[in-house]
Amino acid sequence: MVINDKKNRLLSVWVKDQDKALDFYLEKLGFEKQTDIEMDNGYRWLEVKPPGAETALTIAKPYPGQDGVSVGGFTNIVFTTEDINATYKDLNANGVKFIEKPKIQEWGVMQAIFADPDDNMFILVERA
Repeated sequence: MVINDKKNRLLSVWVKDQDKALDFYLEKLGFEKQTDIEMDNGYRWLEVKPPGAETALTIAKPYPGQDGVSVGGFTNIVFTTEDINATYKDLNANGVKFIEKPKIQEWGVMQAIFADPDDNMFILVERA
């Protein structure tokens, strides 16, 4: 499973608990940890990415009072896979919650939707 976005090298996912999210992305999705830095102000910079991907995700906890940030919901992030049924089977066996099982969409793409522990939703599509 990869995400390769030529315009964006880093996308943000907002979470309530970075340790819980990190465990999900590493253990359930099989991502790799790229960066994990504790800042002096208590903020933690945490990046993960799927093996072979060019684009990483920053797993961020909103600052208190930060406007325009919500945890959970549709992320607008799309992951690709060579075999969606095999990826679905593997992720489902790892305990990943699927909102939508793989199915062919009206526009001809095979797609599934899954969520992280904070109900951030991601699309998974099969490459043509």
